[in-house]
Amino acid sequence: VHLLGVLACSLTVLSVHGLYSASDDVVELNPSNFNREVIQSDSLWLVEFYAPWCGHCKNLAPEWKKAATALKGIVKVGAVDADQHNSLGGQFGVRGFPSIKIFGANKHKPEDYQGGRSSQAIVDAALNALRSLVKDRLGGKTGGTDYGKQSGGGAGNKKDVVELTDDNFDRTVLDSDDVWMVEFFAPWCGHCKNLEPEWTAAATEVKEQTKGKVKLGAVDATVHQGLASRYGIRGFPTIKVFRKGEEPEDYQGGRTRSDIVARAVDLYSDNIPPPELQEILNEDVLKKTCEDYQLCIISVLPHILDTGASGRNSYLEVMRMMADKYKKKTWGWLWTEAGAQMDLESSLGIGGFGYPAMAAINARKMKFALLKGSFSETGIHEFLRELSVGRGSTATVGGGALPKINTVEPWDGKDGVVSIENSVRVHRCHSLLFSNPPFLAFPQLPMEDDIDLSDVDLDDLEKDEL
Repeated sequence: VHLLGVLACSLTVLSVHGLYSASDDVVELNPSNFNREVIQSDSLWLVEFYAPWCGHCKNLAPEWKKAATALKGIVKVGAVDADQHNSLGGQFGVRGFPSIKIFGANKHKPEDYQGGRSSQAIVDAALNALRSLVKDRLGGKTGGTDYGKQSGGGAGNKKDVVELTDDNFDRTVLDSDDVWMVEFFAPWCGHCKNLEPEWTAAATEVKEQTKGKVKLGAVDATVHQGLASRYGIRGFPTIKVFRKGEEPEDYQGGRTRSDIVARAVDLYSDNIPPPELQEILNEDVLKKTCEDYQLCIISVLPHILDTGASGRNSYLEVMRMMADKYKKKTWGWLWTEAGAQMDLESSLGIGGFGYPAMAAINARKMKFALLKGSFSETGIHEFLRELSVGRGSTATVGGGALPKINTVEPWDGKDGVVSIENSVRVHRCHSLLFSNPPFLAFPQLPMEDDIDLSDVDLDDLEKDEL
């Protein structure tokens, strides 16, 4: 299977290993320590988001290590394996590798590093950012995080922790489409008292980072004993995760704000809706999707007259299933009908045959790869699984640019309709071509079995109408 590598990275088969180790001055970051090390820090941080298979990332690694050593004790330098920890990459809008972010005064809004990839260029940029941070602090602007430090009193907003009771629990939690992390506590419990400021601070941060899609709640289990009994609460505090339609699961992570936030962000990534599957109706649809995402996955489906509505919907359903399965990837999903966008088909080497077909396009590099296996859940899964690790070979998009796109009407969801004039001609051609001997030596034309010719007198048609 020929597959498209992601963005600016090499596409040869590569073994996957982390690029940094404990012996380096580069701090290895992950969802468990990122908030503690970076977000809650007063230090300036330079963080590289990389993928181990990425050729450009491998080239950068020695320079990144040199820069980290030179900046030791002055500026913190870290690295995130965003292929393994894609929730962190998605959280900060990482669309390609390597991506470098500068976490300065506002840790929740890092700046993109746009400089060179040499250690000297990285060090210069770090010192400039540090100088700017110090200048802001002299001017009265505060650095560091917007929230109090870990275990600090009063961090976060208590209103962000939802008070849950026997009366509102089912309506608020079980009937919600959001994910809930619920603490069952007892007011007299010392561990619960220690957890309270962490839980409150985490609730505020989770609300911001997950756009309100993951919520934190609390149940006083000594008052609402029915809930405590229903969920088998035997000790305090007990934290459970609730997702609609699923059995609750025990939270087994740490009790610091950073631990709770990291788990919430992972839950958010698991619960995000799949990307929209769009029909290519005009140039804007193709351009926006392919330019806004790492990759755009495009299917060219058979003509509606060849499959009918049920056949087309079965293909679209397979695409939606795959879009949902790979929803954590920053990929766009598009489809078009065979013959509707011939320039697009030509640029991808589809060439008017072999439908349904699928291609993955990297618009930044103008490279693409075609699905060579079956257009099925299994075949596409294999294609996308390999695609997600950047292995395989590619071809250049014909013309080196996105092709011209025709403006077309959206599919109405119905079976195709053939005009009676064309239906009669197809029927007449079929009769003439496949009579013995054949009237004309044309390639075989399909016969539409569902065409109603009961009100048409074929003998009244002249051969020259064909």
